[in-house]
Amino acid sequence: MSPLIEVRDVVKRFGKVAALKGVSIRLKRGEVVGLLGPNASGKTTLLKLVMGFMRPDEGEVRVLGKDPFLSPGVRAKIGYVPEDVLLYDSLTMREFLYFIGRMRKMSPSAYLDRARVLATLFEVEDKLDCLIGSLSRGDRQKLALISALLHEPDILVLDEPIAGLDPVAVRVLKELLMEFKARGRGIIISTHILGLAEALCDRIYLMNDGWVVAEGDIRSIKEAVGVDKSLEDVFLKLTKKDEVLDLLIRILKEEF
Repeated sequence: MSPLIEVRDVVKRFGKVAALKGVSIRLKRGEVVGLLGPNASGKTTLLKLVMGFMRPDEGEVRVLGKDPFLSPGVRAKIGYVPEDVLLYDSLTMREFLYFIGRMRKMSPSAYLDRARVLATLFEVEDKLDCLIGSLSRGDRQKLALISALLHEPDILVLDEPIAGLDPVAVRVLKELLMEFKARGRGIIISTHILGLAEALCDRIYLMNDGWVVAEGDIRSIKEAVGVDKSLEDVFLKLTKKDEVLDLLIRILKEEF
C-alpha cells in the first residue's frame, strides 16, 4: 500500500540558508508520526512543503501520490493546524465553522452535526456565537482543531497542536487522534512536547539543523543511542544540547 505522505531527499533553501538538507520521511495509513527537534531545525518548513505552500529546491514531496504544489486539490483531504493560527476575528465561531464547512463542500446537515459534536467535546458549545477576536488563546486553538477535523480528512498535519490547551482538551485531542488512527487515517505532528510524542507516536523523526538525525520507534532509537532514560535525554543527546545544558545548570547553581 502506498504511503499517505512520502518526502524523498528534500532540500529547501532560503537564500544562502538551507532549512532542509536532504530530508526523507514517510507516513502510512493508521500511523502517527512525530517530528521533533529544536527551534529552526526545519520542522515547520517540512510541513509547509507537505501542504504544498512552496516547492522543494531538490527532491520530491508526494501526498496521496500527488505533488501537493502542482495538485492543490489534495489539500481538501488534509486537516491542517499551523503553528501560528490565523482566524477571522470579526466572525463568530459558528460563522467561521459554517465557512469551513461550505469551503469543504459539506452538506449543511453533515457540517452541523459534526460541528456540534466537536464543539461539545472541546467544551466551546456555549461560545459558538462569540466573536473569534474575543476568544482566549486556548479557545482559538480549539477552533483551529475543530476546523481541521470538521471534514474528516484522510490526513492530519498538526504543528504544535496543544499550544494553549487545558488538560481536559489535551486528553480529548489524544482520544480523537487515536480514533482517527484506528480508522486507517494518518497523522503527522510537529511538537516540542516530548511527552505528547511518547504517548501518541508510532514513529518519530528527530530533526536538527535541517537534517533527520534519528528515525524509528522510540524504543529502537533509545537502544541505538544507548540512552535508557526518557525521550528528553535522547533529544538532548542527538541534538548535542546535553553538554550545553550541563554548562547552564552549573552556571545556575553557581550564580543562584
